[in-house]
Amino acid sequence: MKTTEEIKTDLESKTGTSITVQGEALMVPKEKLFDVAKYLKDTPDYQMDYLSSVTGTDYKDGLEVTYHLYSIAKKEGPVVLKTKTDREKGVVPSLTPLWRGAEFQEREAYDLVGIHFEGHPDLRRILMWDGFEHYPLRKDYTQEDQDRNPEQF
Repeated sequence: MKTTEEIKTDLESKTGTSITVQGEALMVPKEKLFDVAKYLKDTPDYQMDYLSSVTGTDYKDGLEVTYHLYSIAKKEGPVVLKTKTDREKGVVPSLTPLWRGAEFQEREAYDLVGIHFEGHPDLRRILMWDGFEHYPLRKDYTQEDQDRNPEQF
């Protein structure tokens, strides 16, 4: 399998996207995420036919989504893609049209972190109830009863 730097160089030349390397991950602008992912899936050199995970994370400077891609056909991977979005709007493109396995995982990141996946076929809560207004894995989340005295119970 190619190194992360080789994949970065290839993706930049083939997709016209400016990509940075963060550890072993490729940091892709959210506007180009779908194009880069599609290239990795459809190009015979990569054949990334399996999306194993979609993870949403809350950082001080915004929200981040991490994807782990593998090629079952070539027995290679992972290729790790990351993209950032801001906390207020928190929108990234859905990869469900490329990998059906992203559907529930994107719903989980939406439900718990508040990341909206544009183009998702059924973006609704998956763990919390419909009327729940918050995102429990965000750093600014506080439980409603957190200020109560435990001796009351």
